[in-house]
Amino acid sequence: MSDCIKSAFRNLKSKRARTFLTVTGIAVGVASVIVIANISLAGTGAVTAEMDGLGLDGICVTASGSSAKLNENDLKTIKSMGQVEFAEPVTMETTHISVRGAYIKTVLCGIDFNADKIISIQVLYGRTFSRREVANAQNVCLIDENLAEKIYRRGNISGKTIPIECGGIEQDFSVVGIVKTGTSLLQNIIGDYIPTFIYIPYTTAQSLAGTDSFSQIAVKVRAGIDTDKAGSIIADRLDSSNGTSEAYRANNLAKQKNSLINILNIVTIILSSIGGISLLVAGLSIMTVMLVSVNERTSEIGVKKALGATRGMIMLEFLAEAVLISAMGCLLGIAAGFAISYFGALYYKISVSFRPAIILLSAGLALMSGIIFGVYPAYKASKLKPVDALRRY
Repeated sequence: MSDCIKSAFRNLKSKRARTFLTVTGIAVGVASVIVIANISLAGTGAVTAEMDGLGLDGICVTASGSSAKLNENDLKTIKSMGQVEFAEPVTMETTHISVRGAYIKTVLCGIDFNADKIISIQVLYGRTFSRREVANAQNVCLIDENLAEKIYRRGNISGKTIPIECGGIEQDFSVVGIVKTGTSLLQNIIGDYIPTFIYIPYTTAQSLAGTDSFSQIAVKVRAGIDTDKAGSIIADRLDSSNGTSEAYRANNLAKQKNSLINILNIVTIILSSIGGISLLVAGLSIMTVMLVSVNERTSEIGVKKALGATRGMIMLEFLAEAVLISAMGCLLGIAAGFAISYFGALYYKISVSFRPAIILLSAGLALMSGIIFGVYPAYKASKLKPVDALRRY
């Protein structure tokens, strides 16, 4: 066995350029599988974190009828239900801010002082709203770190005043806190096409808009309670208390999030399959190279058989060459794949987890391609008759 491996190394070394190109083909295939899998997994995790960061992990209650609106009475009704752990009012308005020559699209989100029980708001600098600020509808706001960086080129701008248009009226708001929502992946990749978030007290948004209603009510149900069933009960209770019929809807955001994750998983499988095709192409190149090698070494095979080499020994030698090419390409591809994944994650400021399953899958596919596509050339070499082989010697 050791002689076969030594002979395989010697033969591969004698054809360095051809060996290098074949190994590179395998490496590209392995690296592509690893990079695609890591990107898909990191992307799925980041998008999930973004959705959780926006509070998309509970129930969103909205009024679907033209005359139906959500108000304080509806909020009290929902909070009184046994299935509900937390319920918070939310107002939403698309607007923009113009600060220091920058025109930035934003979503103005009106929340309560304890909205962090439902919406994931991580305070980086400053503080959140106080109960008094919400009760008095004061002009205070929380902005995310990305927006602060765009405006002032630094993260902490607590105490600054920025003009915000709300309800068609532009007023100055005092920045009391800087928050981080989600993973900021979307802002890093397509930040020019999606708005950032600014949080203000919902009472302030109502006062400036001249209304006493909410855009929606965010609800978190108690542990162990079916979310879909709880949503139906909430919608029915609101219809009953307001004397309406199917005027209120309770959307299970967690279910919608799971549907999106399933779609992303399907995309991951499809993209990984495309990466696997490159391994198939690389395997075919191994077969081509080995067939050429058999034709070039016909005389050598004849001499070895004349000296007593068996068919098994000849076949094992050529098969060892194919496996060695696959192994070298596999190691090079794994290193390249994880290097690309690591530096890509650093660039987009996301975390990537290096899963052993991905290494095993890519390495297994690479070695299998070397064995499968190396069998036929090895078999062809082993079947050569010494007399026919020596005619070229």
